[in-house]
Parts: sequence; C-alpha cells; structure tokens
Amino acid sequence: MELELKKAGFDTYEIGGELTLTQEETAETIVPDYCPDIARIIETEGRVFLHSRELRDGKAELSGTVRVTVLYTPEAEGGIRTLEFAMPFTVESESRALPECTVLTAQTQSEFLESRMLNPRKIFTHCKLVSRLTGYRRLPVEFCTDAASEDETLCLEKRQERQRVFLLTHIAEKDFTCSEEMNLSPGRDGAAELLSSQVTSSVTETKLVGSKLILKGVFTVSLLYRTADGRCCSSTGELPFSQIMEVEGAAEGAVASVMLQLTGTDLQIDGGDPEGRQIAVTLYLHATVLLRQELEVTLLSDLYSTAYDVAYDAAPLALTGFWEPMTRRQNVREVLEIGVVADTVLSLSVTCGTVNVSREGESVVLRTGAAVRALYLDEGGVPLVAERTVEVSCQLELPEDCTVSARAVCADEVQGSLTAGGIEVRFPVDFRAEAASRSKRVCITAARVDTEHPKDLSGAPSLVLRCLGKQENAWDLAKRYNTTIPAILAANQLEGEEALPRDQLLLIPRKRG
Repeated sequence: MELELKKAGFDTYEIGGELTLTQEETAETIVPDYCPDIARIIETEGRVFLHSRELRDGKAELSGTVRVTVLYTPEAEGGIRTLEFAMPFTVESESRALPECTVLTAQTQSEFLESRMLNPRKIFTHCKLVSRLTGYRRLPVEFCTDAASEDETLCLEKRQERQRVFLLTHIAEKDFTCSEEMNLSPGRDGAAELLSSQVTSSVTETKLVGSKLILKGVFTVSLLYRTADGRCCSSTGELPFSQIMEVEGAAEGAVASVMLQLTGTDLQIDGGDPEGRQIAVTLYLHATVLLRQELEVTLLSDLYSTAYDVAYDAAPLALTGFWEPMTRRQNVREVLEIGVVADTVLSLSVTCGTVNVSREGESVVLRTGAAVRALYLDEGGVPLVAERTVEVSCQLELPEDCTVSARAVCADEVQGSLTAGGIEVRFPVDFRAEAASRSKRVCITAARVDTEHPKDLSGAPSLVLRCLGKQENAWDLAKRYNTTIPAILAANQLEGEEALPRDQLLLIPRKRG
C-alpha cells in the first residue's frame, strides 16, 4: 500500500557559482592642447564604473570604465593640474562557468593603477582589475511534512523535525540617480577648478512596507580643488539619500542586504555661485537588494509501524539553517613617515583591498590591507605623495560550520594631522560580513506499508531492560524494539524525552500489533 504523504515547498535562490577574474588594461594618452606640458606626475587615481552586466547561457560579461585622474605639476608653472580620461574595459567568463544561473551580481575594483610620463605630452597608464562575480539560480524546493493516512490500524509512528531555514526569496535591482548641492566646508575658500574627487556610500536603514523597500543612506564626497589664486584645498561633505524599490511578494519581516555600486559621477562648480562654494553633485548608481526570509518548516524524517513492515525512500535536503549579517568597525591610527618637513596636508584617501577569511574553531579573523595615501606640500610648496598599506583585522565568534563572506570599506572621512614624525592619519574600516551555514537533512519522499503481511511478534519478549546508548535517543529505542516513545516514558514514569537517563536501566515494553 502506497502511503499518502503531505508535501510543502517553496522557491528560493541559491548561489550557482562564484568567480574571481583578473585582467590588465593599458592606455597611452595624449595631453589635450588646452593643458600645459607635464613636468612631473604626482599621483594617479581611478574610479571603476560598471555600466552593464549580462548573463547568457552560463556565461557572464561585464563592461565598464575606469575613470582615471592624473595629478601633475606643469612645466614652467606652479601648482597642480589635472588630466582626466576614461579606460573602457570588458570582462568575460568562460562559457557555462555559471550554469543555470539567472541573476548575476558583480563588483570590480582596481587593484593596481599607475601612470608614467612618456614625454611632456604623453603618458602611459597600467591598470589591473579584479572582478568578483556571483551567479544565482532559482531553485524550487519540495519536501514531505507528514503522513496523510488517518487509519489508526496502521499503527504509524512518525518522526517530524522542526527546522529553521533562511530563504533568499527575492533579488531586486534598480538604477537610480542622486542629485544634490554640496557646500564646501566652513572656512574654506571657494573653488575655481575641481582637481579630483572620491565618493563612498553607506546604507544606514532599510525598511519593507508592503511591496516597497525603502533605502536610506549617506554618500561621503571628498574634493580636492584649486582656488582662484592657485592654492589647493580639500573639502568633505555628507549627502543623505533615500530610494524606494519595488519588491513584489516580499514577506513581512524579510531582511535586506544592499549592494550599491557607482556607475558614474558628475561633479561641477555651480555656475550660479560666484564664490564657488557650491558644488553640483550628480551620482549614478546601481542597487542590488537580496531579501531573505526566516521560516520554520516541518520535515518528515523517519517512519515505522508497530503492526506492519514499512519501506520508504528518502533523500537529503540542503537548507540554509543559519544566516547572520554583521558590521564590525575597526578604528585605525597610523603615522606615515615622509622623511621631509611637510607644510600642508592637501588630501587623504583610504582604499581597502580584498578581505581574507581565516578561522580556528569558532574564531573567525577577517583581514584586509588598507592602502593609505596622503597628498601634501613640503615646506617649499612642492606637492608630494606618501603611501602605505596597513593591515587591519577583525575577530568574530561564529559557529564552526558556517562560511563567511566579507568586504571592507572606509566610508567616513579620513582625518589627518602633521606630526614631528610625519603625517598621522585616523580612519575607520567597516567589515561588512555575512555568515551562513547549510546543512543536509534526510527527508522521506515516498513510503509503502505492507498491509497484507502483519508483523509476527509471537516470539518477541514483552519487556526489555537496557541502558540508552551514547548515540541513541528515545526515537531510536522505540523504533528498534517496536514500541512507542509514550510507552517507554510511561513504563519508566518519566514526563518527557529530555528526562531519559543515560546511566540507568530503562524498561522498554514492546507494543504488540
């Protein structure tokens, strides 16, 4: 007799593949006629903008631009000049590297960027890019929760397990534009020309209201600019933002993980401000939101009958049983030794590299290299750059069986001051991590009861006396000796399974038919 089983299911996303791709780009750039000749390159900065990401038949393709800014000292002139140009790039994975994936998330960073002068009118730029791709596939999950039969003569005993699971139910994407006016820091002179800029983002709040997800956060914009009298100054400001994304069918209480990536920037001095103290900031962004829902499900994991032989089919079911997002901040304070006497610090920047994850037991250590760069003037007014990579680490306590993915960012303004030994810098590094563990649970998929041949228990003893084994539980005893858990508890005058002793003999009555 085929036993009818109750079934349940859900749809979820799971990671179908992860790739890390590296490539190098080079370019020769002619200095435009309106720019003066280059005497010396001071530093090179780059911002990576991803414009498109496509996934077709398991093959991923990214395209974007590295927006390069070269600061240099001009020949026969003082001060600092800037040269900007774009280096387009395309990243492709091998065919079928992400099979069956339907959604692609990607992040591309510049791991190395350098420009050198070929002659006063031409420079050579070398850039190394690292792209991290994750493909997600839609996965329907079905499982049995109970045996549907109400026939008491079958004498069925069922083992049902309650399991907490975390489901990635929605992946939503949106391109949006943020336009704001930024005022230069109080006490700063107005800007005549913008030399370079840096933009970092931080999501501070997410809220799900019906089918709408509200995102709130802050952009931190740092500027290096030249004043009307030729001096260089810097200024940093925070621009709050909020966005609404449509997420149809999202469950109340779902938790959002948000990734923001710049796809372009446009910063200009406001022409309506004669003092040059207002900067028109337009930021173009791509937002990716992963929504996770916590559920408690019931799995039918074992089955037997005290009256008939039962045969069943079972299969492992992989579920995410633990997931936790976290942010840990580490405050860093370091001194950049410069070997000369500095007069003024013009700008400071921090770029965090890849996060390495190591663990021992339940202790997880996250490490990243924070590249610190300071642009300053020596006492003769010559612009110079000091660089140093600082290792920053963070320790977490997490279950041994979980995996951890993390990235590190410096989303706040970098503080700095001149000291006798060089330039002291102070900045925070935020480790944004997600810990998850997947476990396999055996779940019955089909069951059959041999109702034509009842069990022959005529020769079986009516009572067994034994201790509970180290690896045994009440279910194991009941199934082995063809009885039930309530019968064992009643025979030993115990109120619950948790009261079963392991060092005392137990009375195990057999149930006959």
